[in-house]
Amino acid sequence: MKPWIKISLPLGLLAGSILVFIIMASGRPAPERREPPQAAMLVDTISAEASTQRFQVTSQGTVRPRTQTSLVAEVSGRIVELSDNFVAGGFFQAGEQLARIDPSDYESELLRSQADLASARARLADEQARSDQARRDWQRLRDSQGGEPGPLVLRIPQVQEAQASVQAAEAAVQRAERNLERTRIRLPYDGLVTERETDLGQYVNTGTTLGRAFAVDVAEVRLPLSDRDLAFLDLPRPGFVPDEPVPVTLSGTVSGRPGIWEADIVRTEAVVEEATRLTHAVARVEDPYGLTNQVLKTPLPMGTFVNARIQGRSAEGLIALPRVALREGGRVFIADADDKLAIREVDVVRSTPQQVYVTNNLEPGDRVITTAIQAPVPGLNLRIRQTDSPGDPAEEVQPLLRVLPVEEPVSRDEDDQS
Repeated sequence: MKPWIKISLPLGLLAGSILVFIIMASGRPAPERREPPQAAMLVDTISAEASTQRFQVTSQGTVRPRTQTSLVAEVSGRIVELSDNFVAGGFFQAGEQLARIDPSDYESELLRSQADLASARARLADEQARSDQARRDWQRLRDSQGGEPGPLVLRIPQVQEAQASVQAAEAAVQRAERNLERTRIRLPYDGLVTERETDLGQYVNTGTTLGRAFAVDVAEVRLPLSDRDLAFLDLPRPGFVPDEPVPVTLSGTVSGRPGIWEADIVRTEAVVEEATRLTHAVARVEDPYGLTNQVLKTPLPMGTFVNARIQGRSAEGLIALPRVALREGGRVFIADADDKLAIREVDVVRSTPQQVYVTNNLEPGDRVITTAIQAPVPGLNLRIRQTDSPGDPAEEVQPLLRVLPVEEPVSRDEDDQS
């Protein structure tokens, strides 16, 4: 066989095989193209509702008595009596005697003053009788002498001197009675003793502090408020009595148990502190120890630290959302009618750690997403969690990984966990 035949025969077979393959491939129908299904992200939503409530402003403060007194001796002497209630923590009633200073000297002083008063009155009666007799004598001699009698004839100066002596004696009696009454240490209100600084048998001088107490009828709490907080409150102005009190709810812990107390804002101090730029409002609590109010289950002791929630102005017309629903930049994620992600810009009127009040671009009934979305892309497919089915946590993790953008590589640790 010739050499060129040996070379061309294999090449011809190869070319024929390629030609047959091309003819067969060209006649095969093209495969159907299918878009890969996009996974839907499982999210929680809440329905946006128009607010019908009022703004809530929070603050905190310490409970203080409205009336507190330092008991000071007004007379000197030895302490001869002490009430069982005159101890730290003792309750007492209005007018109850807490202590007694030795009244012996003051009783003697009262008796001496009363005796001086009786003597002065007797002298006045004598001088008055002499003056009357002088007037009658002058009237008998009037026909022969004529004219009017002079003051000396009627003993007017002596009568006036006797009247002044009576007034001085009456003042001395009143002073002696007051000093005797001051030996009884009393207060004009129901209260509680916080401290006693004297004891039985101790000699005290005028001005000596015997103890301290406060009234238990009313307690007050100073609540610091910023200028922004004041914009959402209708607080009473200085010098004006509000038509309706501003309600406040106080909460705290007493003896390890939580308690809630109702109070009212009664005034503002009307002074802005230069250091903090805060204004203080004063809340009043009636009967904090529950002595007359049997409904009060938890007493509110003085010195208790409480949190306050003040009812502010009406928030009608705004949308109230939980704080987690507000995203960075004042945005809100919405699940539209096709269960796709929509991003809307809203105006925040007020924001608190628990709630936000927004307006614009949000209508009542919109489904607001509360679930965190790592890569929010408008049009992202969503799967709304049913309220009666908490779902499987594993179902939430897998969609999060699948919807990550291509530019953000998934770490090896995340691949292992998935």
